[in-house]
Amino acid sequence: MRLLQFTIVKLTFFLIVGILAGYLLDTTVPVAIGISLGALSLLLLFFYIAKNQFNKTIWFGFVAFICMVSIGILTVTLHNNKNNPNHYTHQTNIKEASLKTISFRVREVLKSNRYFDKYIIEVLQVDGVKTTGKLLLNLKNDTIQNVLKVDDYFKCKTTFDAIHPTLNPNQFDYKNYLKHLYIYHQLSLEQHALFKLENKTNTLQGIANNIRTHIQTKLNAYPFQPDELAIINALLLGQREDISDQIYTNYKNAGVLHILALSGLHIGIILWLLTLLLKPLDRFKQGYLIKTLVLVSLLWSFAIIAGLSPSITRAVTMFSIVAIAMNLKRPTNIYNTLAISIFILLLFKPLFLFDVGFQLSYAAVFAIVGIVPYFNRLWRPKNKLVKLYWDTFAVTMAAQFGILPISLYYFHQFPSLFFISNLVVVPFLGLVLACGLGVIFLALIGLLPDIIVILYGQVISIMNTFVGWISQHESFLIKDIPFNFLYVLMFYLFSIALVRYIQKPHYKNLKWFLIAVLFSQASMIFTKLKTPNNTFIVFHKNRYSLLADVSNQSINVATDMHATSALKNSPITDYAIANFINCVKEDPLQSFYILKDKKILVVDSLGVYNISTFQPDYVLLRHAPKINLNRLLDSLKPKQIIADGSNYKSYIENWKTICEKRKHPFHATGEKGAFIIEY
Repeated sequence: MRLLQFTIVKLTFFLIVGILAGYLLDTTVPVAIGISLGALSLLLLFFYIAKNQFNKTIWFGFVAFICMVSIGILTVTLHNNKNNPNHYTHQTNIKEASLKTISFRVREVLKSNRYFDKYIIEVLQVDGVKTTGKLLLNLKNDTIQNVLKVDDYFKCKTTFDAIHPTLNPNQFDYKNYLKHLYIYHQLSLEQHALFKLENKTNTLQGIANNIRTHIQTKLNAYPFQPDELAIINALLLGQREDISDQIYTNYKNAGVLHILALSGLHIGIILWLLTLLLKPLDRFKQGYLIKTLVLVSLLWSFAIIAGLSPSITRAVTMFSIVAIAMNLKRPTNIYNTLAISIFILLLFKPLFLFDVGFQLSYAAVFAIVGIVPYFNRLWRPKNKLVKLYWDTFAVTMAAQFGILPISLYYFHQFPSLFFISNLVVVPFLGLVLACGLGVIFLALIGLLPDIIVILYGQVISIMNTFVGWISQHESFLIKDIPFNFLYVLMFYLFSIALVRYIQKPHYKNLKWFLIAVLFSQASMIFTKLKTPNNTFIVFHKNRYSLLADVSNQSINVATDMHATSALKNSPITDYAIANFINCVKEDPLQSFYILKDKKILVVDSLGVYNISTFQPDYVLLRHAPKINLNRLLDSLKPKQIIADGSNYKSYIENWKTICEKRKHPFHATGEKGAFIIEY
């Protein structure tokens, strides 16, 4: 049965098209409402016409899909906080550097770094005016004072700080990531600048946080090791803040990072365990209804306690629909079930569409549903233990195949030992979750024996040790794989067309397979043509100079950084991967560069630039040269002054002021990002 035969799948597809259109067009609420009302009016008109016609018409279906597109536009527009007239951006001129008195509530605690504790906060008032909106709060680490808690209310006097975009090409855009969370500004404070207010109300997130804190307090009273406790918090409470960098890296390199994030795998196991426990209810007259209500209630209770993160929300939504479908006592189709869950999720959270976890989750599930039956046809072992591992292998391979292009697109690496780690860890996970729920229950009632604590901690320790052993085999971890969005489309289109042709080798499927081959070739040719050539880049790097000359499918890097850092752990790596460049070489820094008809003079800390026969188009200032910029401009008459990240900020501000007075082009990489010259 073909996927696109299902109506809900088609409607979900056009809803996604509408969300993309609404996001790209960035329409206002009145316009979005007008589009939706117009589409709905057309739909009612064509429904009336189709109802009174004997012959079927395609126009009703066409208008129905247009209506779904309009609903997608309306959904993403209504969820954009900036369209709310009470949003803080409409209440005050936040571009001013003046201090603002801000009242806010803590909504979410994020993972801290070396210097700051991070939180997502909800703005309540700005200068006494009631407002809405979310901000990122960076609070300077203070080991003396307590960290903030969800639902804590505070007042402070500070300025709104802009979230800066990425300064180098092809690096992770944190500003865009926060935009998908409807966060547009940040606050940077120290704890003594906060004045705590009385907490008048408790939200669902706050209640859930109090429950988690209570559970963690109970568990802390038992002799768990820090890494063991961190894994328990991640697997059962959805809190990954305490996981050490080493453990996180081990799970990532071993290809089982999904284990640490509460997702469909965990909820599926929990649903299976709960279904077994509630199976006796099937004997009663209304047993299926009662069991469904209990299952859905327990799943959402678990989601609330786990913090209602995006991954847990979509997983519980999906499996709630699965649980309902399982107990309807009538035939259902898994594709319909998945499409309904996507439809509901995107109606309430349209920007989930851009969430990497959302994409990976559904890619894995659709791949499992579509591919695992073929594994079952190949072999159905009779031995239960062999069957368990064969099923695990089938699910692992199918899921990895489904997420492979998306994973390569975002992370550019492939853990080739993933099937070994998953074959051990995934069956292990059911035991860890089942026992973990029991451990938490016994800890809450104060009846958890130390022997169980030791045994359960040992189980987690064994899992961590095994994952660490797998991750040590770095030769099996393939890194820095170039893969763009066109390749993602190419992979899925080619794979689907190939499988369909193998299943049914007739003319129609051969036609689609050949189209997929042509698209694949076109994607490769287009990617090749888009590879940059004859490009000189001044990258931004704090305290260092980093220059790159891109030509003939290679990058010549000139820097004062350590060679290894420059070639492997710098913006050069991201740029090379994104642009399919494999050859990266190191060159010494030069005093000048001649790029066909363009000339660049480099002035370093020595401040030497008296070259009578050399009139540069660009002057690059590096390592804070003590020069008279006015004299340099008068004598050399360059078209542009460039200051990289190796200069002192005070020097850059002084040069910027001089150039502004003289109306001369000035580019500071720390403010405007990398400077790119094409020649």
